[in-house]
Amino acid sequence: MASNPVWVAAALMVVAGFSSFAAGEKAVPCYFIFGDSLADNGNNNWLQTVAKVDYSPYGVDFRRGATGRFTNGRNIVDFFAEYLGFENYIPPFATATIIDTLSGLNYGSGSAGILDETGAQLGQRIPLDVQLDNHLISVSRLALLLGAGGAYTRLGQCLYTLGLGNNDFLNNYFRPEFYPSSRIYTVEQFAVVLANRYKEQLQRLYVAGARKIGVFALGQIGCVPFAIRRYGTNGSASGCAEALNDAAVLFNVQLKSAIDQLQATLPGAQFVYIGSGSDMLMTVRRKDPTTLSGLKALEVLDSPCCTVEAESGQCVPDQPSCPDRSRYVFWDWFHPTEALNSLTAAAAFEAVRPIVAHSSSVGERSMIRLAAAVQAS
Repeated sequence: MASNPVWVAAALMVVAGFSSFAAGEKAVPCYFIFGDSLADNGNNNWLQTVAKVDYSPYGVDFRRGATGRFTNGRNIVDFFAEYLGFENYIPPFATATIIDTLSGLNYGSGSAGILDETGAQLGQRIPLDVQLDNHLISVSRLALLLGAGGAYTRLGQCLYTLGLGNNDFLNNYFRPEFYPSSRIYTVEQFAVVLANRYKEQLQRLYVAGARKIGVFALGQIGCVPFAIRRYGTNGSASGCAEALNDAAVLFNVQLKSAIDQLQATLPGAQFVYIGSGSDMLMTVRRKDPTTLSGLKALEVLDSPCCTVEAESGQCVPDQPSCPDRSRYVFWDWFHPTEALNSLTAAAAFEAVRPIVAHSSSVGERSMIRLAAAVQAS
C-alpha cells in the first residue's frame, strides 16, 4: 500500500487547529466509540478473558495508570476526545453513570470483531452486535434524561467512530485451528461477508439516531509483531506478512464501497471512511525522511517495548518496560505505543474534521445541569 507523502504536514495542521476546539465549547456534544482493543479503555476488565490488561506495565505513561487500555498511554480515541475539546476521556460503558451518557461512552472491547464468534478462543468479549445493544441502553437513558425528542436531537449531533475487523482476520480467518472460516470462504469472499455484515450494523446505528459516523479502515495487520512471528515474511520487501496486509486491502475496498452506498441512501447521514492514518505502519517502516520531517523517528519496528508472554502476546504483569517508549512502534505483540497512536490519530482526524467542524453544542452546560436535576428528582 502506498504511503501518503504529505500526511505529516496535514497532521501538523490538524494539531495546530485543535486548540480552536479545546479553547471553547466542544466540537460535538458527545462522542460514542465502538471498537476492539485499539479502543478498549476498561470494558474487558470485568470479563473472563485473556484479552484484558488492567495491570502494569500497561498505562505506565497514562495519568491514571493501568485502566484497561492496551498500550502504555493514550489510545487513538483518547486523542480524538482531546481534539474534539472534551475535558475528560470518554468513559467505558461498563462503569459509566447515566450522566456520563450525555457526553458519550466507549463500548470498545479487546478481541471483539464484526462477527460474533471472532475472538472466542480468548474468552469473553463484546462483539459489535452486543456493543450496539449496549448503545441502545444508552439511548434509552438519554431519553429518560432529555425526553425522546431531546435525545434524538442530541444523538444526531454526536460523533460516532467504529474501528473493527482486525480480529476478524487475526483471531478468526487466519486462525484455522479455531475457526472454519478459511475453509468456507476464500479471503476475497470473506472480505465481502465482513463488509456486508458491517454495513448492516452501521445501518442499525443510523436507525438509533447516529448521523455523524466515522469508520476506520484496517491498517497493515501483517506488520504487527505477532503476525510476523507467526506467519513469516516470505522475503517480502516490507518485512511483513503480506498475506494479511492483502486481506486488509480487500476488506477496505469492500468497506469503502459499503460506506459510499450508505451515504448515498440514508437521509441526513454523514458517513466518513477513515483511510488516512491506516498506512502509518508502512510509512514508519519505510523511513522516508521527507515524510517524517520534523518528527522524532520511531526506530524500533518489530520488537515490543514490554516483556511479552509468548502465549497471549501481551505484557508480562509488573515487569519493567523499555526506558524510551517514544522510539518504539509496538507496546506488545499486537498494540501500538502511544507514540504511534498520536501520529495515527492526527492523520485520521483529518477525515472526520469536516463533519464535526459545524456541530452545534450551544447550551451544553445547561443541558448537563438539567439532566442532573432530572436524575436527582
